[in-house]
Amino acid sequence: MTLPANARSALGAFEQASGWEQRARLLMQWGERLAPLSEAEKSEANRVHGCESQVWLVAEQTAGHWHFKAGSDARIIRGLLALLLVRVEGLSSAELQQLDLPGWFNQLGLGRQLSPSRSNGLNAVLQRMAQLAAGV
Repeated sequence: MTLPANARSALGAFEQASGWEQRARLLMQWGERLAPLSEAEKSEANRVHGCESQVWLVAEQTAGHWHFKAGSDARIIRGLLALLLVRVEGLSSAELQQLDLPGWFNQLGLGRQLSPSRSNGLNAVLQRMAQLAAGV
C-alpha cells in the first residue's frame, strides 16, 4: 500500500526527530494543522466512543475514496488524529480495513509512547472509520 504524500511528509519529519521531546513537539504541530470542526460536526452522532478524551469523526466518500475530518479536546490526541488522517486520506474501504495502525505509529517512532488508553482510543477511531466505510 503506497503512502499518501502527506503521510510520507509526516514520516520524513518524524524520522528526522532525534528524541521523544522533538517528536512530542512535532505531534503538537501536526495537531494544529487539523481543520477545526464546526459546532454542528461536534455532535453526539460523530462522537467516537472508546476514547478517554472527546473525539469526533466526520467522514465523506468521493468516487470510492474516503476523506475524514476529526477533532478532539486534547492536544496530544489532536496530533495523533492528524497523523492518522494523513495515513488514511483517500483510501478505499478495502484499504481502510487492512491498515496496520500500530505499524504506522511504530514507523513514526511513536509506538512506544502510546499509552494503552491512547492506543485503544486510536483503535476506536480506526474501527469507527471502518464502520463508516462499511456503511454501518
